[in-house]
Amino acid sequence: MMSTPTRLPQKEASRLLLRGAVLDSMRELLTERDWSEVSLTVLAKHAGVSRQTLYNEFGSRQGLAQAYALRLADGFVDAVDDAVAANEGRGVDALMSGFGAFFASSAMDPLVRSLLTGEAKPDLLRLITTDSAVIIDRASTRLSESFQRGWIQASAADAGILARAIARLGLSYISMPPESGASVAEDLGALLGPFIDVARGARGAV
Repeated sequence: MMSTPTRLPQKEASRLLLRGAVLDSMRELLTERDWSEVSLTVLAKHAGVSRQTLYNEFGSRQGLAQAYALRLADGFVDAVDDAVAANEGRGVDALMSGFGAFFASSAMDPLVRSLLTGEAKPDLLRLITTDSAVIIDRASTRLSESFQRGWIQASAADAGILARAIARLGLSYISMPPESGASVAEDLGALLGPFIDVARGARGAV
């Protein structure tokens, strides 16, 4: 018998819709202008909400950037999840595909492109360096949970090791994208993919 999905309280559901709409609006703005030109006032007008609403939800411009970065991290996890599901029993192929999809999408993301062009943006750089713990934790927690399910069935310890390595490597390529995302994805798949086989074998031996 299938379980009924947990239904979010209306207030929380409305809040998530608001956050999603604001981040979508921010992405639209970033296709037209540099991050340095996206103030809370400009974004509030574009998103059709008050400036106070943005402050209440995100706290600051840096909080807004962090929320956007967390959504990018979720996209990375989703790419790896989809690749794992599509490559059952093939760890190397799964990670090659997952990293490749992420590199391709992040190269087109307007905030990432803003980070890499124009004037230096220390606030964005901090997000993926000194202040990156929250993003790495989010991605590695979700990946670890995923690796313990499905066909991999890794132990919590092995899933955590693999998830943290993948999250850190994925984030590291944001600030310095590879010249060939495909070749780097192949390298990372070849490097980390065999660990999936080891983790599966170890779980099966328990």
